[in-house]
Amino acid sequence: MPSPETRVAFVPGARLPGWVERFAASHGALVEEELDAGLLLHAADGAEALLQAPWPVDGRPGRGGDAVARLGSLASQPRSLGAVLVRRGGYSVAVVSAGAVLASKTGTRHVQSRTAAGGWSQQRFARRRANQADALVEAVAEHAARIFAEHRIEYLAPGGDRALAELVLAEPVLKQYAALSRLPFLDVPDPRAAVLKKAGAELCSVRIRVTDPPV
Repeated sequence: MPSPETRVAFVPGARLPGWVERFAASHGALVEEELDAGLLLHAADGAEALLQAPWPVDGRPGRGGDAVARLGSLASQPRSLGAVLVRRGGYSVAVVSAGAVLASKTGTRHVQSRTAAGGWSQQRFARRRANQADALVEAVAEHAARIFAEHRIEYLAPGGDRALAELVLAEPVLKQYAALSRLPFLDVPDPRAAVLKKAGAELCSVRIRVTDPPV
């Protein structure tokens, strides 16, 4: 029997009650289960939806008469995020709040792909590739430090290439942000202006993982 299909959606807090209503209309009555990982909705036809807040409560719970309303209210709070989106083809660093990009720097820096060549040529290529990656990491960290310094950053929001993002956040110039909580990693393509705008909205939205009913 094939495994049920899963997909991820991002829904702004204000639209969450409407999304849940439409999910129930499509899949039947819902049973809510509050987990450490989020709010899990079990539908009558076997479908499930795991709803996850974009950030921790941190003493500022959402308001509302039920779990969905409180989660939507929590996601609607204007918290300040420091986003670091980086891939081999480029980067975006930004301050994001309420789904909008308040300040940013986007650029391109090429890091060559791996090669199947062997011997001395491969070693020379590997050194060149490592130097390019180091230069990308240092440049992105410096841009992030400059932009973050003008704002109050509450959380770090990494995305793109996980290894590169981790290297950027480990740079000494970003040491003062090392103790901040990190939001769930965001999978994005090569960062461009349009990608950054979409990422800003998603970082401030409820992340929903839908599992279709068994076939």
